[in-house]
Parts: sequence; structure tokens; C-alpha cells
Amino acid sequence: MFEQTNQELKSSNIKYHSTNGKSPEVTFKEALLKGLAPDGGLYMPDSYPHFTKDELESFSEKAYHELAFTVLNKLIGNEIDESDLRKLCLDAYNFEVPIEKVYDRKYILRLDQGPTASFKDFAARMMSRLMQQFLSLNNQHITILTATSGDTGSAVASAFYGLKNINVIILFPANEVTAMQRKQMTTLQGNIKVVAIDGKFDDCQMLVKMAFLDPSLSGLHLSSANSINIGRLLPQSVYYFYAWSKLSAGIKDRAIFSVPSGNFGNLMGGLIAGKMGLPYQQFIIATNENDEVPEFLRTERYKSIIPSKNCISSAMNVGNPSNLSRIVAMYGGTMDEKGNISVSPDFERIREDLFAISVSDDDTRVTIAESFKKYNILLEPHGAIAWYGMKEYYLVNKGNISEKQLCISIETAHPAKFSEEVQLILNQSPSLPLSLIGIEEKSESFFSMENSYNLLKEFVLNNQ
Repeated sequence: MFEQTNQELKSSNIKYHSTNGKSPEVTFKEALLKGLAPDGGLYMPDSYPHFTKDELESFSEKAYHELAFTVLNKLIGNEIDESDLRKLCLDAYNFEVPIEKVYDRKYILRLDQGPTASFKDFAARMMSRLMQQFLSLNNQHITILTATSGDTGSAVASAFYGLKNINVIILFPANEVTAMQRKQMTTLQGNIKVVAIDGKFDDCQMLVKMAFLDPSLSGLHLSSANSINIGRLLPQSVYYFYAWSKLSAGIKDRAIFSVPSGNFGNLMGGLIAGKMGLPYQQFIIATNENDEVPEFLRTERYKSIIPSKNCISSAMNVGNPSNLSRIVAMYGGTMDEKGNISVSPDFERIREDLFAISVSDDDTRVTIAESFKKYNILLEPHGAIAWYGMKEYYLVNKGNISEKQLCISIETAHPAKFSEEVQLILNQSPSLPLSLIGIEEKSESFFSMENSYNLLKEFVLNNQ
């Protein structure tokens, strides 16, 4: 399946199949607008276009929006006009993407300069524009139903706000997002409805999936902006290419990426880039105390953490990550949405590509303090977990890895979004980026709801 040439893929377009294998293949447009496959599985590309050596080496000359067009044009094919896609990319990526050198060839990729100061902006802004582009052709309308552990909700609310063809309903765990994250969702209103659920992120995610699979709601056009939607993942592959292209010494210079991981959409973006030819050595999976995936790779047995543990890296408080089924599928296995494995993946290949580590809250705090003191680098909890993971990787592989190895640690949110925690650790508050100034004074509007599918169903029906 992977022997198709770029030209063949471009002319035929890539099809998407469900990880559960019981739904028909669909186009990218259909996968984007459906969100979840009818059989409860997640959509995956049947094949991946592959960049040539010359194409990869040309990436260093491209601005971010130009590189985004280059990557997404390969994946989407002729389902969207090239000139339209160029305009969407230019509009979506109108902010800086800083790469900060720490020491030697150790860097931090800061994905915190978008309108909600989170890496989710890279996915949500492109996804919203693609959806609106497809829907406007026939004046169609959909309702986005999405769950968030913090940053997804704010990015989705910002990206979809005011779009005439799309209503948005966002569910968040009432007690596990920061005040800043909540206000980024609840101060927009209009076509954005926000619901606080008395439960965990995994409860919010399960409610969303139940709605998609409810036959009585089949007459509604529901979709998702969570990373269960393949339209969230494809744009996230771009920043891996971008960081490598700006820092590498050439095609043979393979990077190690340390990725803070919760629902594993961020990692999936990197793995998709890898399938397309990204020169990488390994991906470091860095989780908080919700260590179900590191334990899965260690024991080859999967056990979800229900309820998930409440850690200071709140966006990663996920006890049963949806995208694990995609990772399992990439390595030849089959896992359903409940975590049941019917076909085991190739764990030997997984371990060649992935190094997994769980990081405690205490170690996260120490990392924030030490990084600031030693390097004058300001990290927030999620970025600190990635940085800690990279340090541990070096300790485990001591003697087998060169100090000249290119390593890129991913920072997923601006430290100001976690100012209370940063203040406690460093005794100073980070300055607010322009995108967050004044938000604390804005009035909020959101709904509160018990963890009940019947209550959510009624809410969805009343908010079309």
C-alpha cells in the first residue's frame, strides 16, 4: 500500500479507513466532517505521500504557512483547490513559531504564540477553515461536539467563533481546567456553547463518542474537533517538519523529539510526519502521572486509568487516550475505543521509534525551577514534562548518544496560562502574551451539567 508514488496519490486522492475496520472507506472531506467513523473507530489514511530528499531539503527556505501548504496539499490532494488551500494556510498561520536554543543542539519548539497561546491553535485554525470551506460550497451546516482537558476547548472556541455554517458545543471537566483556560472558552458565546461536566476529561470524551454513535441523533450533522478527528492531526504534522528543517544539518541529520502526551494527538502528528519522510531518530513520549501508555509499552498489556489522576499538567489528565488505537494500528495491531486489543502491535518496532516515560508533579515542578535557574528558560508544566523526558532519555542512553544529537523538546502552551503554578514555583508570574491580556475581566457564560448522557443529548437537541 505504501509503494504508491506521490503523483499516483495526488491523482487518486488518499482514502481513509476506520481503526475498527467495519466502516466503508471515505474521502478526507468525509472523514473531516464525520469526525468519528460509524463503527466507533478513528479514521486513518490508507497510505502516506512521501517527500523526496530534494523536497525535504527545500523546506528550510519556506515560511511556516508555505510549508503547511506543501504538506497538506500532499495529504488532501485535489479535494480542495490549491489556490484556496494556500489562502487558508496563510490566514491560519499568521503568527510566529519560535525555536529557542537551550544549549548545544538542545532546542525548545514553542507552539504558544497563536491566538489562544496553545499548540492546539495549529490544528484548530486549519481545521475550522477547511470545514467552513467544504460546508460553504453547498451551504451545509454542522454542529461540532468536542471534549477538552483545557487547551483544545479554547483553541476550538477561538478558531470556530463566528463561522456561520458551524455551531460548537464544548464539554470540559468542571474542576480540572485553569481559570484562564476556562475564560478563553466561556467569554466568546455566539455560536459557541460551553458546558462544565461534573467529571473527568475521559467522561467528557465518552459522552461525545456516545452522541456520535446514538442512532436517535443520526439525523443531526455532528462532528468533532477533538483529536479523534483526523482533520486535527494532519496539520499537526507540519511543525515537526518545520522544526527539523530549521535546525538540521541536512537529510542525514535525524532529530529526537520529546512530546508531552495526554490524548496522543500531538504524537500522532509526529508519527504521520515520520510516515511522510521526516528524518527522526526517536520520539520521546512524556506523560504525567497518568502512565497507562508507558506501562503498556513496558508490559505489553494495556490498562486504562479510571478515573484519571489530576496533575498540574491538566491538559494531559487522560486515562484512556483515544489516539492510542491509531498508534496501535500504525504498528500492525487493532485496538477498539474501549482499549481492548484483538491484534497485538509489533512492540519491537514501537520501541525502536518510541521511548516512554511518566513524570511526577514533583519532578515537573523541579524541572520548571531548574530550567529557569540554569538556562533562564521559562517552562509551563506540559513543556517541563517534555524537557524532563529528554533529560531522562539521555541518562538511559548514556554512552550511546552523542552530545551533538539534534533534540527538540515541544512546549505546548504559554507559561502565562499556568501562572498560578509558575508563581508558586518561581515566586514570579510570567508576563501575559497579547492574546491573553484583558481576558480575566471579561464576563463568562457557560452551562453546568451532571455526568449524564441523557442530559447532554437533550442539550444537543436544544442547541442546533
